[in-house]
Amino acid sequence: MNIDDYESLPTTSVAINMTAGAIAGVLEHIVMYPMDSVKTRMQSLSPKTAKYNITATFKNMVKKEGLLRPIRGVTAVVAGAGPAHALYFGSYELSKEFMTKVTKNNHINYVSSGVVATLIHDAVSNPAEVIKQRMQMYNSPYRSVVACLRGVYQTEGLRAFYRSYSTQLVMNIPNQTIHFSTYELFQNMLNQERKYNPPVHVIAGGAAGACAAAVTTPLDVVKTLLNTQETGLVKGMIEAMKKIYIMAGPKGFFKGLSARVLYSMPATAICWSTYEFFKFYLCGIEREQYKSSIVGKSTLQPRDKGYVVLSTTSNDDDSKLPDTKETTSPQSPTSIQQPPVPSRPIKTVCELSTSVTAPPLNLNTRHSDVKSPFERGFPTT
Repeated sequence: MNIDDYESLPTTSVAINMTAGAIAGVLEHIVMYPMDSVKTRMQSLSPKTAKYNITATFKNMVKKEGLLRPIRGVTAVVAGAGPAHALYFGSYELSKEFMTKVTKNNHINYVSSGVVATLIHDAVSNPAEVIKQRMQMYNSPYRSVVACLRGVYQTEGLRAFYRSYSTQLVMNIPNQTIHFSTYELFQNMLNQERKYNPPVHVIAGGAAGACAAAVTTPLDVVKTLLNTQETGLVKGMIEAMKKIYIMAGPKGFFKGLSARVLYSMPATAICWSTYEFFKFYLCGIEREQYKSSIVGKSTLQPRDKGYVVLSTTSNDDDSKLPDTKETTSPQSPTSIQQPPVPSRPIKTVCELSTSVTAPPLNLNTRHSDVKSPFERGFPTT
């Protein structure tokens, strides 16, 4: 498959991006789920686990609650991560390509595309996130995803699955704008031609995840409390922030910071490298021709249209196309060659001078002047 054929099929490219994104999202969450459980447990306001570090939290979970405790609720994440990440990457790439027609500013493109991707992703993933964190909490009463889903719905209604949606957006919009901007920054520095380059994808993905996670940890703590409701019914973001401050002080907003960074760094490295691999693999383009994105450091704009550039002449009539060959007058062999004039794109029909006139139509043509069918080479019958 030629790269021009791939770029001429937007539906195919979107399908490839969504498929690669779904695989990357599922793989990321499966591999990093135990660390995600540790992070959620460390963000808990329960005094029994408040002083545990990453290692102590993990050991305590396995020792008191069983070997499989760190992966309880993983099926909910797998069910939500596939479609959420498919829409996440598909909408990001599509929005990024569309924004090249609106703005030439790289950062505006990355930020706006990241916002679009986050709005769509979080709307799909928020219910799965609620179930996952309910099952990750200390002394969780739920033993299966179905039991958790049924129990939350019966006791708190459908609203419970989107109670933290506004907080999640407040957290994830800056999170993902930092994430995508950092990833694209490293891509521009280390992989300007946007070739398939696994080491660069891993480094850029890990750096993006670490930076975004560190900055948005306080909002992640608030989101965790809204999802788990471990201290009683908490109705909104402001109320959750007040409760965290009362129970744990300012440091409470940074609970689980180290676990969150250590989770996000490899998770995003796995996600981006997997996504780029499957995008490269599924498109079927030779590695020399492949570009992981339609944009690069200096070409975050619509593609060039391949204008034919011709040299101009000194004739005042712009309607006459200039001759592309350099000629000299035979009557003036000693004439000095004129300096080259800067070339310009060929003009479109709408840009040509209005002085162009067609030969006048002679309406007084006599009938005898018209050739007979025989003279024009047509049969008479």
